[in-house]
Amino acid sequence: MPGIFGLKYFNDEVFGKYVESIPRVKQNAFLTAGVLRTRNELKNMLRDQTGGNFITVPMTGRISGAADNYDGNTNISEGEIGTYAQSMIVVGRAKGWKEQDFSYDLTGKDFMEVIGQQISDYWDDVDQATILATLAGIFGVADANFSTSHTYDISNAASAADAVVGPASLNNAIQQAAGANKNIFTMAIMHSAVATNLENLELLEYRKATDSNGIQRQIGLADWNGRTVLVDDDVPVETVAATQSDPAYNKYTTYILGQGAFDYCDVGAKVPYETDRDAKTKGGIDMLYTRQRKIFAPYGFSFKQPSTPIVSPTDVQLSTAARWGLVKDTTGNGFIDTKAIPIARIISRG
Repeated sequence: MPGIFGLKYFNDEVFGKYVESIPRVKQNAFLTAGVLRTRNELKNMLRDQTGGNFITVPMTGRISGAADNYDGNTNISEGEIGTYAQSMIVVGRAKGWKEQDFSYDLTGKDFMEVIGQQISDYWDDVDQATILATLAGIFGVADANFSTSHTYDISNAASAADAVVGPASLNNAIQQAAGANKNIFTMAIMHSAVATNLENLELLEYRKATDSNGIQRQIGLADWNGRTVLVDDDVPVETVAATQSDPAYNKYTTYILGQGAFDYCDVGAKVPYETDRDAKTKGGIDMLYTRQRKIFAPYGFSFKQPSTPIVSPTDVQLSTAARWGLVKDTTGNGFIDTKAIPIARIISRG
């Protein structure tokens, strides 16, 4: 039904299509790099399971085992492919904006229209915050096979030069995490201090885009050894206090993600966009409300519900290690091979 938006008639469905038509730089980067594995079938699975916000889905492992000697005398042994159960939760978020008619009267500028143009960028930032919170949570899980092998920590190197990210850091980190399968890694998310260091070493190259005036400008994406780089100061930064032998310094976490690092589904909300109008207050106020429900399930990890189930986890809850665990096999004892998890991190002083 049409409503009022920015002094214009507003159609929820048309506006939704308009918002989706605006390029979402960060989401597109995740999708292009293959980090998000889109699984639209999860929508239907949610409807079939209680509550519509938490599901457990089967996850297939890989065949393994030593081959038998084929010599006409040795029996052939039979192995089985492992299957696992992964639990996923829907993350729901909502936000509204408002603007007075009087602002338009004074300036002649339709600020609600500007808000509409910026919504895609806003939700990009919200989604990235969800991903960063999830990464913080899973790296807190007490499992040496993952937390140790997938963490390349150079912050305590003997020399200051070796404690910062350098030409070999990325390659060493992904090899340590995945061995010969290291090429599955396609993206990194790093602090601007780390990015600046790589820029100074001429190891980071920013991408450019042409604006409406035909001028080329740098965008917030770069490339590092062929991997897409997002620069975000919301990655973990730990300040280490000074000691008698070492001045205070910061430890920066750089996340490295690979193909299928997250199962992703835009579950949707009943009313993703709607407007309201208060004609009385302050001479008239237009309001726009937005909602979204999405799944960002890290490969190889299950979300663990507390005794009182969570409907939609906050970023604080997502970053809590107790809410995550490695997926288990059907016996409840065996865990997934952590070398198959395309998620790693580098900890450095810059």
